[in-house]
Amino acid sequence: MPVVYLSHGSPRLADDQRWKGELTDWSAELPRPTAILIISAHWEEAPLTLGATTTAPLVYDFWGFPERFYQVTYEAPGAPQLAAKVRGLLRSTGTPLRDDPVRGLDHGAYVPLAEMYPDADIPVLQISMPTLAPEELLRLGGKLAPLRDEGVLIIGSGFFTHNLSGMDRSDRDAAAQAWSSEFDDWGRRVIAERDVDSLIDFENKAPAARLAHPTSDHLVPLFVSLGASLDRGDQPRAVIEGYWHGLAKRSVQFG
Repeated sequence: MPVVYLSHGSPRLADDQRWKGELTDWSAELPRPTAILIISAHWEEAPLTLGATTTAPLVYDFWGFPERFYQVTYEAPGAPQLAAKVRGLLRSTGTPLRDDPVRGLDHGAYVPLAEMYPDADIPVLQISMPTLAPEELLRLGGKLAPLRDEGVLIIGSGFFTHNLSGMDRSDRDAAAQAWSSEFDDWGRRVIAERDVDSLIDFENKAPAARLAHPTSDHLVPLFVSLGASLDRGDQPRAVIEGYWHGLAKRSVQFG
């Protein structure tokens, strides 16, 4: 199974027909997953925590949106079997774990999944991001990599540039400012070259890194996806490019 890192947008992604079409087309090209394991920028918790393994209410972790966005549902089946496999893989390597059986999917998970798999008929398990350290997330991805052989789609969900104070909120098609386009172009090149060392040190190596990512939470899910691909020699492929309100929506497939 391939591994993906995607830029998930906000709840307003549902109003963007172009981006919705890009996600729909992407999922149509992927093999159908037996289950989905997703790690989102919007759930940081240590130790690593497994979310609900039965269908649970969504987490509407955003404020100030029209009421219709709080009425969205995505009742994907829980994934208790996948959770058991994740526990087995991580406990065998001494990774601390806990469970949060009532924690539903947050918008970093359900917003893109509602476009990619609108029938909500594939079991989904969300796990927390236990650290923002790229090296540790890279190792986490490597521990989860065997799930690919069982048809599990591993998704790191973030946003390739994410400076909300610098985005153009008035224009979805606004031209990207230099800090966003320069970081995006740098990321495109180093991912294509599989330059893992530069990616890990992005805060020092990438142009405008502090402007593109005032906090790193939306970039570092990339390292889980990358870590799940390293031992297999997967060639990365940019599936979605371009900008949304000036933010880079680059999304990448490994394998």
